[in-house]
Amino acid sequence: MIAPEPNGLHGAETDRTYARAGFGAAVPRGTAPVLVVVDLTRGFTEPEFPSGADLSAEVAAASALVRAAHESGAPVVYTAISYTAAEADGDAIAWLRKAPGMRSLRDGSAEVALDPRLDWRDGDHLIVKKGASAFHGTSLAALLSGLGADTVLVCGATTSGCVRATAVDSVQSGLNTLVVREACGDRAAGPHAAALFDLQAKYADVIDLSEGVGLLAKAR
Repeated sequence: MIAPEPNGLHGAETDRTYARAGFGAAVPRGTAPVLVVVDLTRGFTEPEFPSGADLSAEVAAASALVRAAHESGAPVVYTAISYTAAEADGDAIAWLRKAPGMRSLRDGSAEVALDPRLDWRDGDHLIVKKGASAFHGTSLAALLSGLGADTVLVCGATTSGCVRATAVDSVQSGLNTLVVREACGDRAAGPHAAALFDLQAKYADVIDLSEGVGLLAKAR
């Protein structure tokens, strides 16, 4: 059954429609998980920046996942959007025509720095990307293969944008994919809930923070 959401997206008719289509099956949990923390950079987690919102609660939840991963030795991969001056000021990246606010995410700026409340360690990985998905145009798929991942836990920002795109590409790359509800944030409640609903139905299991921490803590 599709997990209910608080804003009215879920109901008996929706259940019947999605069940008839064969959506919503459970995702297997592997023993070699990797945590992918999507774009919890200051430009997204602090409301003072044009592209940001107050994601303090989501950063705290992500930090709990990071701690669990560090304690068990499960790999942690952070991602960040960052553009060179030529990319930010030019017309080569189509996404920036649609979302010009992202042009402020420039190499070396405060916006592209990881939120300082996250426990970055030297053994953690960083993927710098130019678009929504952490897989598109990056080495993430090869990295996850090299790490021996059989399950990917995704969290971060924004739920309806980069988190969703990353989770969809994760399952399309052959990985069991879990999205941690409390550790995902967005600029508005509606897109956040809709994205989680769609992910749960078609691509990933949307899990609670406690399950995510437990899975990482038991990683081999």
